[in-house]
Amino acid sequence: MIWTIVKKELIQLRRDPRLMGLIIVMPLVLMMLFAVALKLEPKNVKMAYLDEDRSFFSELIKTGLWSDGYFQMYEVPDEKAIIEEIRAGRASAGMYIKKDFSDLLTQNRQPHITLYVDGTMPSLTTAMKYNSSAATDADVTNDMYFLDENDTTTVIADTPFIMDTEVLFNPDEKETWFFLPGVIGTLIMQIALILTGITIVREREQHTLEQLFVTPISKASFIIGKLLPYIVITLIDFYFILGVGWLLFDLPQPSSHLLLFALAAVYVAVMISLGLFISLISQTQQQAMFVAIFIIVPSILLSGFIFPIEAIPEVVRAFSYIIPFTYFVEIIRGLLVKHTLFIDLLPAYGALFGFVIVFVTASILKFKRTL
Repeated sequence: MIWTIVKKELIQLRRDPRLMGLIIVMPLVLMMLFAVALKLEPKNVKMAYLDEDRSFFSELIKTGLWSDGYFQMYEVPDEKAIIEEIRAGRASAGMYIKKDFSDLLTQNRQPHITLYVDGTMPSLTTAMKYNSSAATDADVTNDMYFLDENDTTTVIADTPFIMDTEVLFNPDEKETWFFLPGVIGTLIMQIALILTGITIVREREQHTLEQLFVTPISKASFIIGKLLPYIVITLIDFYFILGVGWLLFDLPQPSSHLLLFALAAVYVAVMISLGLFISLISQTQQQAMFVAIFIIVPSILLSGFIFPIEAIPEVVRAFSYIIPFTYFVEIIRGLLVKHTLFIDLLPAYGALFGFVIVFVTASILKFKRTL
């Protein structure tokens, strides 16, 4: 009797080639992502700098950082621009060298230079502070000591200059400020995809879809009607989860509650419409669940939620930008932690809105073809 049931289950699986394909393909893709694509520490981290001194000695510092290969440096017009470049996400670090650097250096007065690092991702912050030591290596500082052999009163400091490190936006390097905004998006993605991913499939399996077909309703009205209640439910869930984060984990307040609501609305719409599209292309609830998982896991790995996008090889990095969760992570960290300007977040908002249009249109077209 047991063998009979086993044979029945194997035959049923064989008759579901989509599910069998997902069972084989999904572990292979995820293994490749974990083993090859993901690196904890990036290379070519962008650094905005301002060198007002423009001397031989300041060039030594910049060369030391550049030749190490960790930082990719570009110049900005003023010190304020360094912070704004980091706030906007165009740079992760910055360096400011004042114009009196070489004068103080030749007087053995230990001038200061400032290193700015983005504190949004504490693990990356630690890596940037560690790699900035290339600016203070002996190869750089050997030519910065000045001693008058006839003056026995001159005291030479151990280091010719001092690098002051300033951590921006998250000075205490709280891990919760880094993880929780992304966790909110992950939970909403799971709820939305699973909630709506089985909605059409369930009606097809329960044979209630035919009753809807005979009603005088257009395809677009049917799709939108399916989306709206789940959007409202998931939007309430978004604020519930965020409220828990504010109450229990002291998450910072957003720079604009209006922009935060806009993010919640458009992101929820993306996930709900994607879940509905999954439901339309799936024949069974098992298939819908596997497709949802197949989307959720790569989204977590490639979005910058855990691993820096800069650490992902360029061949795979392109896939990060076709994942809606990538833009959610960028916006919510910008609003909560960095207080990024709306103009700098506008492309990410536009990308999410584009995903809504694509998934809703695809759902309408797919539903029409199914009929």
